[in-house]
Amino acid sequence: MPRRVDDYRGLAQASRIRLLDAIQSQPGILLSELAARTGLHENTVRDHVRVLEDEGLIVSRPAPQGTRGRPPLSFHPVRDPNANPVARSRIERATEHGDLLRRLVPCARELPADALHQLDALYEHLDDAGLEPEIDEKSLTVRLRPCPFYPLMNDDDEKFVVCAVHQRLADEILHQVPGPLEMSAYRPFVTPDECRIELRDTTAVATA
Repeated sequence: MPRRVDDYRGLAQASRIRLLDAIQSQPGILLSELAARTGLHENTVRDHVRVLEDEGLIVSRPAPQGTRGRPPLSFHPVRDPNANPVARSRIERATEHGDLLRRLVPCARELPADALHQLDALYEHLDDAGLEPEIDEKSLTVRLRPCPFYPLMNDDDEKFVVCAVHQRLADEILHQVPGPLEMSAYRPFVTPDECRIELRDTTAVATA
C-alpha cells in the first residue's frame, strides 16, 4: 500500500534517532543538554526536535527555572496523546480504520474492543515506521521486518539505539490507548529478516 504522507520521515536521519533516544532516556531534558549529549549545535537540535514534535513523537513543555525571563523548553516522550495533536490524530485514525475493517470483514472477536484498539494503533505506528507488521491476535505477537533506519547507524552501539527507540515508541503507543495490553518483550533480529514484539493481556494475568 502507498505510504501515508505523514509517516515517520523524521526518523530517516541518524541525528534525530539519537535525539529521540536521549529524550526517551531522560524525559524533561533541555535543549542545551540535548546539544551537549549529541554533540550537535543548539540551532541544529532546535530544528530536529521541531520535526520530531511535528510528527507526534515528542512534546515540549516550559521548564520554569525560578528566574526571570522565558523558561527554556524541556522535551518529553508522548505518553498522553492529548499532549500532541498529531499523536492524537494517529490514534483516532487507527481506531476508525480498525473498526471499519472489522465491519467489512467480520471475524470472531476473542479480544475486547479496547485491546483491539491498542492493536490498531500499534499496527499503524509500526506500519508508518516501515516495519511491515504482522499481528497474531491469538498469540499476541507482532512480526516485523528489520528497521529500514538500522543501516543509518555506524557501529553496534548506535545500531542498538535504533532498536531501543522503536521498542520505547511501541511501548508508548500501547500506553496512549487505554486497554489491557502491554509489551512483555521486544526481540530484535530473532532471524536475520525478522524482529518480534511479544504482548501480554494484563487482565488475563490478573485473573490467572
